[in-house]
Amino acid sequence: MAKLTKKQKEAQSKIENGKTYTVAEASALIKEVSNENFDASVDLAVRLNVDPRKANQMVRGVVTLPHGTGKDVKVLALVTPDKEAEAKEAGADFVGLDEYLEKIKGGWTDVDVIITMPSVMGKLGPLGRVLGPRGLMPNPKTGTVTMDIAKAVSDVKAGKIDFKVDKTGIVHAAIGKASFDAEKIAGNARELLTTLVKLKPQAAKGVYMKSIHMSTTMSPSVAIDTKRFTEQ
Repeated sequence: MAKLTKKQKEAQSKIENGKTYTVAEASALIKEVSNENFDASVDLAVRLNVDPRKANQMVRGVVTLPHGTGKDVKVLALVTPDKEAEAKEAGADFVGLDEYLEKIKGGWTDVDVIITMPSVMGKLGPLGRVLGPRGLMPNPKTGTVTMDIAKAVSDVKAGKIDFKVDKTGIVHAAIGKASFDAEKIAGNARELLTTLVKLKPQAAKGVYMKSIHMSTTMSPSVAIDTKRFTEQ
């Protein structure tokens, strides 16, 4: 096992073993223990008491973080010519159709989100092997397949993220940057957690949220009290 550096030991010492914190406490503490030389992402890992292999226990959704992600999200709008101006005005970084489909076939995936129209989805089917593993395939459930291209682009640029429970029952999501003040981190965390509570499957029995941990890219994680995560 790798030895901890002096900075890592110092950060770890600020977190009380066995203690769970409120969202507000964790958000303030995570700024103290984050000592990266770059503006690290702040992440939440929520372990849910669900079996993702069963369709009636799948947890997937979207949430608009009130304070944004802190990331400059690159958006590709795959649209027909009549929708190009709408996509550009809304802030899409790349706009077009056939030329970008060809680029993707060639392995280009230098975007964070792809937004498209229902009529275009048929052309994206063959690209599933490229887009699927990267989480880039548009989906009506996440609002990335729509006729309201302007709203979809604006929402993503403003901090809309989608999430999905993984095969181990954990939802991972980036909720901001270490440079955010603690109140903004807490606000974004509460928004995600509240959304997850609303999405609890009826088939899920027992304690729904088994654990919640907040961390930055390289920091130790801070455990959040699942029973009182909405406390101020």
